[in-house]
Amino acid sequence: MTVWFDDSRGLSFLNALGKDSMGHVLGIEFIDIGADFLRARMPVNATTRQPFGRLHGGASVALAESVASCAGALTVNPATHMVVGMEINANHIRPASEGYVYAIARPEALGRMTQVWTIRITDEADRLVCISRMTLALIGLERMAVAALREGAPEV
Repeated sequence: MTVWFDDSRGLSFLNALGKDSMGHVLGIEFIDIGADFLRARMPVNATTRQPFGRLHGGASVALAESVASCAGALTVNPATHMVVGMEINANHIRPASEGYVYAIARPEALGRMTQVWTIRITDEADRLVCISRMTLALIGLERMAVAALREGAPEV
């Protein structure tokens, strides 16, 4: 059984979606999707390393958030809902200095109001580089439209 709302929104959709975003700048590429996981990779290069030659912790967190957020978005009806990040944490386990790192996001809880995802980031030798957990909020688009109308309404 799959956790995805619509199986037609796959890897090509996700890679095109991030074309003009931070994920594109960091070189994040979605590479695999299964019934309950989404996998992406990111190069360890001058863009993602800190000054001492190791993968920047912020780049790891950006990768984790990108994969979990996109995975969460694939679980909801895009005509009625969207997901936004509420909280993310990360434990940096081992350094990476070259090649690619791979992130795989799996759901821990898919509720009506929130989702919790675990993201494991590994190096090319499948060694754990970072483990992260992210909480997403599900927001109805109708609620967003009402809020936008309120913000745009003239004061009385």
